[in-house]
Amino acid sequence: MPKQKTNKGAKKRFKVSSTGKVQFRPAGKRHIMSGKKSKRRRQMRRWRSFDGNHDAKGVRIMLQK
Repeated sequence: MPKQKTNKGAKKRFKVSSTGKVQFRPAGKRHIMSGKKSKRRRQMRRWRSFDGNHDAKGVRIMLQK
């Protein structure tokens, strides 16, 4: 039986922390940064985790973790 393949799109967009939380980068940081407040730009630098487990479960399946 062949091995399951990791979804490469999900691999580039998400990561799983050491505690098992699925983390992602927020959208909206590609261009037109001058129109955004500095607080908003600063908060977009960090990784965020999902509020509920409904999305995280699907991402874990795609990442094989």
